[in-house]
This record gives sequence, C-alpha cells and structure tokens, in this order.
Amino acid sequence: MHLLMNSFGLIGFSLAAFASFIFILLIFAARNNSLLAKWLILCAFISLITNTVAALQVKLGFNLQWVFIFEALKIAAWSVLILSCNVEEKTVKQMLNNSQIKGYLTTWLLLTLFAWLASYIVNYNYLFFLFIALNLWVLVLLEQLYRSSDSSIRWAILPLIIALAAMAIFDFVLFSQASMVGGLNFDFWYGRGFVAAFATPLLLISTRRIKDGSVRIFVSRHVVFYSSMLMIAGLYLLAMALAGYVINYIGGQWGSFISGLFFLLSIVVLLVLLVTESLRRKVKVFIAKNFFANKYEYRDEWLNLIEKIETTNAATYYQMATEIMMSKLAVDKGAIIKQISAHQFKIQYSQCLFADSQLNQQLFKISEFCAKNNWIVDIQEYAARPSDYPGLALDVEPFSHQKISIVVPIYIGQRFYGFFILAGETLPLNWEDRDLLFAVSKQLGNFVSLHEANDQLAESKQFDAFNRMSAFLVHDLKNVQAQLALITSNAEKHRDKPEFIDDVFETITSATSRLNKVLMQLRNKHVIEVSQKQVKVHELITKVVEQRNVDLPKVTIETNEKLSLLIDPDTFHSVLNHLLQNGQEATGNDGWVKIKASVRSNELHIVILDNGCGMSEDFIHNRLFKPFDTTKENAGMGIGVYEAKQFVESLGGIMRVTSVENEGSMFQLTLPLNN
Repeated sequence: MHLLMNSFGLIGFSLAAFASFIFILLIFAARNNSLLAKWLILCAFISLITNTVAALQVKLGFNLQWVFIFEALKIAAWSVLILSCNVEEKTVKQMLNNSQIKGYLTTWLLLTLFAWLASYIVNYNYLFFLFIALNLWVLVLLEQLYRSSDSSIRWAILPLIIALAAMAIFDFVLFSQASMVGGLNFDFWYGRGFVAAFATPLLLISTRRIKDGSVRIFVSRHVVFYSSMLMIAGLYLLAMALAGYVINYIGGQWGSFISGLFFLLSIVVLLVLLVTESLRRKVKVFIAKNFFANKYEYRDEWLNLIEKIETTNAATYYQMATEIMMSKLAVDKGAIIKQISAHQFKIQYSQCLFADSQLNQQLFKISEFCAKNNWIVDIQEYAARPSDYPGLALDVEPFSHQKISIVVPIYIGQRFYGFFILAGETLPLNWEDRDLLFAVSKQLGNFVSLHEANDQLAESKQFDAFNRMSAFLVHDLKNVQAQLALITSNAEKHRDKPEFIDDVFETITSATSRLNKVLMQLRNKHVIEVSQKQVKVHELITKVVEQRNVDLPKVTIETNEKLSLLIDPDTFHSVLNHLLQNGQEATGNDGWVKIKASVRSNELHIVILDNGCGMSEDFIHNRLFKPFDTTKENAGMGIGVYEAKQFVESLGGIMRVTSVENEGSMFQLTLPLNN
C-alpha cells in the first residue's frame, strides 16, 4: 500500500512538472513580451522546479523541507502575479519596487525566516502554520481580484482564479490538518501533484484570453470588506489550528468531550465574528477610514460648492446657503436657523418649514449636545437608537410633524451659529456623509458670516458717507460764515461807502448761492457736481486775501498775472481761503504769510508761504492729507488740505508741500492752463 501511494505521488508530481514545462513552452511560442507574460514564465518555472523536487523527494526520500522551500517561493511568485494586476508598472524592476508588492515580499520573507528558524528550534508545526497563513493570503488576494473586476476582465481571469484557488484551498486544508495532528497526511500530500497538473490548463486558458497581457483592477472598499471578513475567518481557523495543536501537545490524544466542546465553541465564535452586525459595521468603517480614499472626491465637491455659490439664483444669501445644503441630500424642505440667545432661535430663511416654541425647545437641547459632541443629529437614527446619542433627550414629535430628518450644526470658527434643518426622505448617514455635511456647513457658515459682515459694513459705510458729507457741508458753512463775518467787521468803518455796499451785496449773493448748494446737497444726500466757468485768477486771489486780512498776520500778494482760468470759482475760493487760513493760524501776529501766482510752461503756479511753526516730515506724509484728522481739536474738521489736494488733482494738477519745523511751510499748487 505504501509503495502504491509512493508511485501515485511520483506520477502526480511528475505530471505537474511536465505540465509546467509545456506551459512555459507555449508562453514562449506566443512571443508575448508583456510584464504579465514574463512573470507567468517565472511562476511556471518555479512551479516546475517545485514539482520536480517533490517528485525526487518521493523517489529518493530526502528531507521534505527542501520541497517546502520551493513551495514557499512558488506561493510568493503567484501572489506577486495577483498583486501585479493592480499596478501600472511596465517592467519587472518597477513592479518589484511597487510599495504594495514590496510590502508583501517583506512580510513573506519575515514570516518564512521566522517559521524556518522556529522549525529547527521547536518542531515542524511552525512550517505548517506558515503555509496555512500564506495560502490564506492567496485566497484573500484572489477574492479581491475577482470581486473588483468587471465582467470582461472577470471572464478572462476566471480560469486563473479557479486554478490558483484550487491549489490554495487544497494546501490550506492539508496544512490545517497537519497542524492539528502534528504531521502531514501523505495520502493528501501525494494528491497535490494531480491538483497542480489539472490546474495548469486553466492557467493557459487565462493566458490566451488576456490578449494585451495586462489586467488593471481597482479594488473597492466593499471588496476589501468582504476579503477582510474572509481574512478574519481564516485567521480564526488558523487560531483554531494552533489551539488544536496546543491541546494535542498537552493532553495527548483528543478526548471526545474536549473535542466536541472545542468544536461547539469554535462555531459560536465564528458566528459572532461573521454575523454580528455591529462588528461588521465597525470593521467596515475601520477599513473605509484607514485603507481607502473617501467616498466623496473633496476636490470635486469643493469646486461644485463654489460653482453653486457663484451661479445659484437666490433672493438672499440665507436662501442660497439653505438651497445648497438641501441639494446635498436631495430634499425639498429646509431652513437655516440662527441662535439669537441661549433659548431663542430665529429662522433666517425657510422653505416650507416653521419654528414654534416646541421646536425651539428641542433645538436648544440639540445645541447643548452639539457644543459637547460636535455631532450631526439624524432624527430617524435617534428615534431608532437613542443610545447612539449619549446625553441627548429629545422629543421627536415636533420633528416628525414636519418630517425633519437631519439637523446640521453651523460653526463659524469655534463659535456656534445655528442649524441647517433638512426635511424629507433621507438615507441613514454614514461617517463620510457626516464629514461632507460638516465640511459644507462650515463653508456655508463662513459664507453667511461674511455676507452678514458685509451688510454691517455697508450700513456702517452709509453712516460714514453721511458723516463725511456733513463734514464737507459744515466746511462750506464755515466759509459762508467767514464771508458774512467780513461784512460785519467792516460795516462800522465803510458802511457809508457805495463801493462797500456793492461788495456787501456781491458777498451776500455769493453766500446765498453757496447756501443753496448746501441745501441741495442735504436734500439729495450727496455732493453736487461742481460747475466750471472762466475766473480771473488775480481778482479771485485778491478777494480771498481781503477776506483773510480780517485776521493777523496780514497776507501779502505777489502777482501781476491777468489771466483767466476755467474752474469752479467757489471751490477754488474755498481752497485758497483754507490754505491761507492755515498759514495764518500757524504763524504769530508778528509773522508773515504770502501768496504768489505766476505762469510758467503753460501752467499756473500758486505758492502759499509762511514763517510759522512748520510741520515734521512724518506729519506731512502720514496725517496732513488724511481726511478728518485735525490738530485743531473742535475748531476744525480736518478736511481742508484733503479737499485742496483732491481739487487740484481733479484738474490734472499737483500739490506739493515742504516744511521745516519752527521755520515755516510752503504749499505749491500747479494747475494746467486751459482757455
């Protein structure tokens, strides 16, 4: 009987070696130079050597460990072939440098070295455990390859998967039994050669079906989930084999009672591993989080969000934000609610939803829960499993009444803003849905906050514009008041002179015109555009100087130019008056203030000089032309020099200022001439 089994084994391994040899010749004859074909030749060559060594071992009876060495190499070669279906490298060197394949080979080498070392120190059972683990790994890789391929690729690789799976399952059972009883069952061992021989034609079929010599597979998270559960089951069986070995080692022969009890316990534990829903869910989430890209492509989601913000037509930004959030879950009812105070919430925009006192009370509870847990509340999930929301005690009736299903908190920075409330039929949220909703909520919260800030800024600017206009109007009124004060101061001395009476009426007419302009500005709430006309520059300067010479020091004129300039006379009068007034106020009564006018290179140059207190360079650069910044406290508005500069530049001119502290200042106005 023993000789018969030896002959059976010799024939089987020899047949397998011959089949591998023929397989190599056929691949060479096909002249396929693809990476897959090259690696197939290597796998077939290692299989040829392995089966040849196994046949010689049967014939010559040398140590079985030599066969095990080549068996480990064969498993590694075929595993790398399976892994190569999911890489894009074109050469063997590039493939071996791939991180996934390199990781497999490193793990394989460490396991093999450890098992061989342990087999020499302890016993052969560690080699059995090694081949259980390696064959289980092959089965997991094959399942991933099959589940993740589409129909056309699956048709091509199915024979290869059947062939390799048959050999792996046979070896898995063989070595599992060997680990339990402490030795190989040679009746099964001799049958391995026939299994390998019959599997070789299937390998050839797959080789011919894959015409371009490449298979590109994308492994999905669902495939890895199933493969992981298969791995858990396989590891469990491996643990059971180890336990069987320990029991066999300690207790000798397996007693029927211990064996039955152990088998029953094994079944119970296996069912717990594979059937328990909570465990399956946790495993699935763990795999998805740690081994795969997200369900959502966040770059696309981000671009899509930006596009919707730019293109969505909505009456308000609250409506836009709400509609974008509703689109993420494809619901037709939603609202954005802002927390006004601890217990009060205000609907900023609502589409078919309303908030009453009962809903406000429940939202307050959710706001407290979110502040602690930063969690989206799925009302349907809460109703089914309240324990998933520790510390939250809700009355779901106000939500069910309006079919509210999801409550998404809105945070702006670390500050809680309010909620997006979504109503309608929704699928249960997984962790990726929640992450996406949180990300969108965060961006929309910032979007809403930015627009609220813009509204407040616009309102502030309206008040600022009104105050700004008021400042200019007050400045104009001061000029009118100065004109009228000039009449009063000269009345006692010149009231009987006809020339003075004419000047009084002219001054009153000018003041009336300026007051009318001020009133029109107040009615229209904006500064009225100026009107230009031909002005005799010398006469206007003379009038301004006469007006200013009511005060000390007196202003002197140095000009003989008799030219006319197309300009707004009132504004020009106001500018010169203010600059001369500033010079007088900066100069003592015993000092001097001058105004000069000349024409050079078709430009009018007006220079105002004084020998007053002067200004620092820092003051000139940082404060002199800044509106509403004054050193006169309540006596000035801080817009005179700013108005002068704006006026000169509006005419295409330029204004320069030079000053030395305690020596005086010089303002130079250069205006282009136009007839």
